[in-house]
Amino acid sequence: MKSFELSLFADYFQFYIQDEPASGDLSAAWTGEATDRLLATAPGTVGIGTVRNMDVPVAVQLLEREPDDDFANWDHVVEASLDVASGRIVIAGCTDYLPDAMRIETAPGTYRVRASYGALDTLSEDGLEGNDHYRLQLWPAPSIAVRIVKQRPTPAN
Repeated sequence: MKSFELSLFADYFQFYIQDEPASGDLSAAWTGEATDRLLATAPGTVGIGTVRNMDVPVAVQLLEREPDDDFANWDHVVEASLDVASGRIVIAGCTDYLPDAMRIETAPGTYRVRASYGALDTLSEDGLEGNDHYRLQLWPAPSIAVRIVKQRPTPAN
């Protein structure tokens, strides 16, 4: 297992993980449904929604197989597929300078991305502070449609 701890600037309430040559353009992918599930997809790219547009802690784990179920420890869990033809995965905030973004070398192929979201209800009243945190687990797996594994309670308006 390869494991990384990052702090990413979640400008526009998002960051992304993508195959290095992908465009990373998720502008049309953030539909109402994608926003509600906190995850959007485009070819070679998975966008992770956040509850703050500040620096957020992100743990990334590159695994050999599907991890055990620890959903009880998380508020929200969504899975999607990521095609990594280049063998290089990039993880960045959506306004980060791409050449400076973190890269992970891996075998080319299709990966499952499990995005887990924690402490989503810990935001300060102004939405700038919180203990929200995010974990991305990736492992080789056949392509799937986006699926919500655990739905967070709908925030009160």
